[in-house]
Amino acid sequence: MSAINRPRRTVVSALAAGLALSAAPWARAAQEQVVRVGYQKSSTLITVLKANGQLEKRLAGLGVRISWHEFTSGLPLLEALNVGSVDLSADVADTVPVFALAAGARLVYLAQEAPSPSAQALVVREDSPIRSVADLKGKRVAFAKAAGAHYLLIALLEQAGLRFKDIEPAYLSPADGRAAFERGAVDAWVVWDPFLAGVQRQSKVRVIADGSNDVASYQRYYLASTPFAQARPDVLNAVFDELRGAGVWVKKNPREAAALLAPVWGLDADTVELANGRRSYEVGAVPARSLVEQQRIADAFHGEGLLPKKVSTAEVTLWKPAA
Repeated sequence: MSAINRPRRTVVSALAAGLALSAAPWARAAQEQVVRVGYQKSSTLITVLKANGQLEKRLAGLGVRISWHEFTSGLPLLEALNVGSVDLSADVADTVPVFALAAGARLVYLAQEAPSPSAQALVVREDSPIRSVADLKGKRVAFAKAAGAHYLLIALLEQAGLRFKDIEPAYLSPADGRAAFERGAVDAWVVWDPFLAGVQRQSKVRVIADGSNDVASYQRYYLASTPFAQARPDVLNAVFDELRGAGVWVKKNPREAAALLAPVWGLDADTVELANGRRSYEVGAVPARSLVEQQRIADAFHGEGLLPKKVSTAEVTLWKPAA
């Protein structure tokens, strides 16, 4: 039988209003036998399962149907998870749960993808005078707030002896970030795949740095609302199994996966294959040791004044699949 593992105690403190909102919707959804899945355009494995119908087939055997909900970025996705608008979250960057926890979210860590440090990077235009991270001082840098790219930038700046306040941040979605980058409205852009692969193949850019060499491991997490995790461990087991299978399939069949994802993402297959080659897609349960980096991320954001309060990742809830 599945279990939720609580490293120290089962606590993810939440605002009273958030608790009330998060519990009631699943009670209704359970009666209707609906699971609401939130995802982003870059949620590769969920996109594969949505496209091939495999997850819907698997859950139909449990008497459950899926309601799909697309979000532009990870932070609003987890906000929706916390207030009960969705029950499960497709993968989000390792920074996003930290912001949600700081806001009092009650989240269960369902699974993670193994590190993919080169799947996000800092890029500049080919003719840019910027040659190193140190050259970013006083420059305008675009990135999505709370995304893995946000932490990558902080870590790179620290490595170069700079602080976040030494640059001018431009909080932009990937689509807006690319537009600003290509018209010269920003000096640099920090972004993740497949957006990174897209700009590399379609524009003249240079990669200044990525997360390699222990800068930022870039693990992506799948999460569930606490009420849902407690109510339907059977669904969590099924989702976990299908995610693992999808990850293995993508890595073993790169061309077929690229052909499936290309029309969904609006990219050519070669660009998708380039992006997928930098992601591990190795799905596993979340071990307690992974929370060490989550804590480091939380401390980095708090140290830069970007989190309203300190976060203790020792208090988060980890789910474990059935044996």
